[in-house]
Amino acid sequence: MRAIWLREFGGPEVLTPGPAPDPSPGPGQVLIDVAHANITFVETQQRSGRPGPFQVTPPLIPGNGVGGVIAAVGPDVDPALTGRRVVSATGGSGGYAERAVVDASAPIEVPAGLALDAAVAMMADGRTATMLVEAVGVRPGDRVLIEAAAGGVGSLLVQLAARAGARVIGVAGGPRKVDLLPGLGAEVAVDYRMPGWADRIRDTVGGVDVVFDGVGGPVARTAFELLAPGGRMISFGLASGEWSPVAPEAAAERQVTLVRPDVPPARLRAYTIGALADAAAGQLRPLIGQRFPLERAADAHAAIEARATVGKTLLDVV
Repeated sequence: MRAIWLREFGGPEVLTPGPAPDPSPGPGQVLIDVAHANITFVETQQRSGRPGPFQVTPPLIPGNGVGGVIAAVGPDVDPALTGRRVVSATGGSGGYAERAVVDASAPIEVPAGLALDAAVAMMADGRTATMLVEAVGVRPGDRVLIEAAAGGVGSLLVQLAARAGARVIGVAGGPRKVDLLPGLGAEVAVDYRMPGWADRIRDTVGGVDVVFDGVGGPVARTAFELLAPGGRMISFGLASGEWSPVAPEAAAERQVTLVRPDVPPARLRAYTIGALADAAAGQLRPLIGQRFPLERAADAHAAIEARATVGKTLLDVV
């Protein structure tokens, strides 16, 4: 089968197309014919060999999220699963390929009426966004600042917060991204690359009640300074290359809660199922900003690292 190999750490160019043995499902497993593979920012860090919680050891086929059709099942698995459209985590590797074998308990069936590419775009980001909104407890009337608001998770957070009745302030880097935000439900859209961006927010809505931090670094620190007493802040990304520098002591001094969710795996699966159902019902729309054929996985990683992407980036396998 066709696959993308990571044989050594380095820049995007180390992702190289090449053949791989066709996998076959063993006991308790299913085989998925992959149509689309999910790409995450974490995978670009894994490829580079940076320290982090999800390190990998080359050689391997990267990728932890796929969508496709179950083509075969192991000897002790219900054959009725064959032919079902599913999305699935792969266990940390094996996603950038034409076929993937996963535990039979891993796939989630895609609801009728939801396209496979949209389901793949929703799988990880929809789960994360839904979890974050519930963890923070967004309430009607909350002034909610969302960093990286034009990204995969951020664009869903904008929609979910607006649906909850919040006043949404979307923050993104560059006019192309900022221009997308009102259409997603942002009342205020601000470019954090522009001087005085926090002053504009302060002049428009005063302080904020919630910060969803997807950038980290100085942007997170500036957003934190906008929080009113009793505010909540939660971090979900580090587009700047570093996590939020806000210390618990600084948060306590300002009467701000740093929310750090601890969610069991079963609950994460429920968040994914709920996000897919919302997308199928037209209540949540994934923003697929760019897509690349499987063989151009290196170009996809390069675009993400250059921060030239909006929304979700997918690999189209077929």
